[in-house]
Amino acid sequence: MAIQHYTCEAPFLLECGETLHGLEIAYHTYGSMNAESSNIIWICHALTANSDAADWWKGLVGAGYLINPDEYFIVCANIIGSCYGSTGPLSNNVASHQPYYSHFPLVTIRDMVAAHMMLRKHLGIESIQLLMGGSMGGYQALEWAVMEPSVIKKLFLIATSPSESAWGVAVHTAQRLAIEADSTWRHHITDAGAAGLKAARAIGMLTYRNYATFQEKQTDPDPEKIDDFKASSYINYQGQKLVNRFNAYSYWLLTKAMDSHHLARGRGGNLIAVLQSIQQPTLIIGISSDILCPIDEQQFMATYMPNAVLEIIHSTYGHDGFIIETQQITNLLKPFMHQG
Repeated sequence: MAIQHYTCEAPFLLECGETLHGLEIAYHTYGSMNAESSNIIWICHALTANSDAADWWKGLVGAGYLINPDEYFIVCANIIGSCYGSTGPLSNNVASHQPYYSHFPLVTIRDMVAAHMMLRKHLGIESIQLLMGGSMGGYQALEWAVMEPSVIKKLFLIATSPSESAWGVAVHTAQRLAIEADSTWRHHITDAGAAGLKAARAIGMLTYRNYATFQEKQTDPDPEKIDDFKASSYINYQGQKLVNRFNAYSYWLLTKAMDSHHLARGRGGNLIAVLQSIQQPTLIIGISSDILCPIDEQQFMATYMPNAVLEIIHSTYGHDGFIIETQQITNLLKPFMHQG
């Protein structure tokens, strides 16, 4: 399915108080809505992914897999602030007729969900049978469940949390420092901060995986080596791979959005009370080796969300297990989806 675009020309008020004058949302749909509109699954994507969920969540989404377009109408929208088609730092500012670049305002997870809600209404969707997301996608799913509780019927959350941890904020700050240290950062050009983005991705890779994964996959067999180590080549490769497909302005902005994630902001400040208000049946999955969003985060949610169940999958892939361990996810998600 090709990427689609929805354009809203009305002003879009952001949580920070600034306004975007017009909004474009890039999205993918797969499959067809049934007569009862009862087969809708909405997928929220993570930091550097896009709206093509069948591409980045292979093994779980797509023909022949559990989230199957032959059975479901599947929607995934690119988040605002990204560089994959939705309004973001590379979009033209209607006032200046030039790209925003560093002048793009701060966005939050709630702003992203507000854009999703606009698209939902545009598509004529009144009820979402399953809302699912991992990592930052889970942040969006949680916010949406609170913002439109009557619309969301079931939740699937993996490798995520109800508020950004101090550990997560520290990681993101280190990544932004790497971008800001690039001498080209904030030059008003599309590839500004590219070297910094490469370094930021390198920092991220250390948290997406873990010690055991690097020892197993990236240890050099030659004890005589004094340079050009396998682990170093891997980190350089992963950093450049992101530079080739993403943008430093968006990365900087979206890590800020993750830092601001807190379900209790503006809702009385009591995170436990907000979690207790989420009534939807919820499957929560934690990953045993995840050091970025560890199991403690998922256990906290499961303790206070009244209709949640927690499952743990064992994987050596750390946080990245949420996009890799699709068979284990399928084994747990399938029975949950078919529960009455």
